[in-house]
Amino acid sequence: MRMLPRRFDLDSMFDIFTPSVDMKCDIYEDKDNYVIEADMPGLSKDDVTVDYNDGYLTIKAERASEDKEEKKDFIRQERFYGSMERKFYVGDIDESKVSAEFKDGVLKVCMPKETIEKPSKTIEIK
Repeated sequence: MRMLPRRFDLDSMFDIFTPSVDMKCDIYEDKDNYVIEADMPGLSKDDVTVDYNDGYLTIKAERASEDKEEKKDFIRQERFYGSMERKFYVGDIDESKVSAEFKDGVLKVCMPKETIEKPSKTIEIK
């Protein structure tokens, strides 16, 4: 017995509930660090990589589909399989002091603030 017919006329109405594959992030600062927290439900830390290059912090995540699962007669499939990536300009940082932690589906990347004060410079207007 099926709960919904194979072609349900109001299918498009449910599209607003389709999960986005975008990586949702919070970016904030505390006393000593700039922090990025990225939601990654359903992923493990082995699915995620964090890279720093030329002032950009790149977070990549990939979730492979499970081929070993037997064929199912899906009415709707909303679980995400594929890859996603976000880049953040963080400037020049000491990448040796950057730390990352993955807990309960949330990646937290801490980047220490620069402690070197740069002198201000007045720009001449022509």
